[in-house]
Amino acid sequence: METIQIALVDDHRLFRSGIASLINKFPQYQILFEAGDGEELTRKLTPRLKPHIVLLDINMPKKDGIATAQWIRSTYPDVSIIVLSMFEDAERVLQMIKIGVKGYLLKDAEPFEFEQALHSVAQGEVYFPEFVTRHLISNFNHRAEPVNLNTRELEFLKLAGTELTYKEIADQMCISVRTVDDYRDRLFEKLQTKSRVGLVLYAIKNKLIVL
Repeated sequence: METIQIALVDDHRLFRSGIASLINKFPQYQILFEAGDGEELTRKLTPRLKPHIVLLDINMPKKDGIATAQWIRSTYPDVSIIVLSMFEDAERVLQMIKIGVKGYLLKDAEPFEFEQALHSVAQGEVYFPEFVTRHLISNFNHRAEPVNLNTRELEFLKLAGTELTYKEIADQMCISVRTVDDYRDRLFEKLQTKSRVGLVLYAIKNKLIVL
């Protein structure tokens, strides 16, 4: 079983130490390196020393979490980002999701939430707590522009709202995983979102998925 390598970026040394100790107790996960701010991360993260997931604080000196997330997404797009924050405000949450982070955790979250978030993101999915979903729904409800989707895009959208992986969706639609990726990326562009959560929220709002 592959060990999932984690980079932890936060300017509070004691917090980093506690989170590192917690994560190293989880099976399959290991802290690859720590950094005190985004600038230090950009020096340490290289093609040879590259984590699967970056746990990223927002408020940091020199290079904050927003600028760092933008750098990671443009330089190492295969590295997933989970935000660590003390804040629930909508502006920060939506800004980070638009950048393309895969998860959002409050710093006072329970240990099982950290493990669940890591597991979800390591599996190629996303992890967002309830307050993030509320912000997304509120933001989405302010967009009233109609979007034209074809039959196959609608079918994919409905399946995206299930627990199926993208590979399982491809099997069910009798298409390749690459074609599923094309549907996903096309819908990301049409619906102006960068996450599966955004796709699901659109499907719920338009009653393509019934809760």
